[in-house]
Amino acid sequence: MKISILTMMPDLFGDFLEGPVLSRAVRKGGLEMEIIDIRDYAPGSFRHIDDSPFGGGAGMVMRCQPVLDALRACVKTGPAEETGKRRTVILSPVGRPYTQKKAHEFADLDHLILVCGHYEGMDARIYPHADELVSIGDYVLTGGELAAQVITDSVVRLLPGSLRETSIREESFENGLLEYPQYTQPAVYEGEAVPEVLRSGDHERIRKWRLQQSLLLTRKMRPDLFEAHTLTQEEAALVEEADRLLKA
Repeated sequence: MKISILTMMPDLFGDFLEGPVLSRAVRKGGLEMEIIDIRDYAPGSFRHIDDSPFGGGAGMVMRCQPVLDALRACVKTGPAEETGKRRTVILSPVGRPYTQKKAHEFADLDHLILVCGHYEGMDARIYPHADELVSIGDYVLTGGELAAQVITDSVVRLLPGSLRETSIREESFENGLLEYPQYTQPAVYEGEAVPEVLRSGDHERIRKWRLQQSLLLTRKMRPDLFEAHTLTQEEAALVEEADRLLKA
C-alpha cells in the first residue's frame, strides 16, 4: 500500500515517519509513504499557495492551482489504479466523521491520498477532485496535518504484519464495543487488586468476564455505541447478570 500526504508543512512529518509501527511496515515492504510539499507546485520565488477569498472575509484560502497540480502529479506517479483501489481524501471539518470502519476501508486500498487543508479552507473548486471529505472530530485544527497522521496511524496498524492479529481483533470499536479493562503486575497495588478471574487461568471465564466488562464499559461511556450494538444471546445474558449483581 502507498499513502501520499499532500501538505504545506512537510517538516511536521519527520518524527512521525520514524514511529515503530510505521517504520516496521515500511521496512517489511507492506507500506510506502510519500510526503508531497504543495509549495513545490506554486509558481514564483515566494511560492504562494494562498490568497484572499472572493467576497471578502477573514483569513486566507488555499488556491486551486498548486493543490490540484500537486494532486495530479501524485496520481500520475502513484501505483496503477485498480477499480476502487485508489482514494483521494481531503481532510476538512466539514467532512464525514472518521471511524474504525473507514480505517478498514482505507487499509484495503492500493493508494490512499490525503490532502491537508489549511488557513480558512480550500477553494471550493478543489473538492470535486477528491473522492470524499473526512473529519476526525467536531473541532477545528490549524491544519490537516495532525488529522493526516491520525488517519495514517489507524490505517497502517491494520496492514498485515504491522501488529499481531489478536491485538487488532480485540481493540475498541472492532466489534462495535469499547475494549475491556487491562491489568498488569503487581497483582495488588496500593490496596487495589487485579480481579481474581484474570488470575484464575480459566480461559473461558476470562473470555466471558472481558466480554461482560466491554459491554458494561460501552454502556456507561458510549451509550450511543451500546444502543447501536445488537446484543447476542450471550451478551444479553452477561448484561442481565451484571445488573442483577448490582441490585443484590
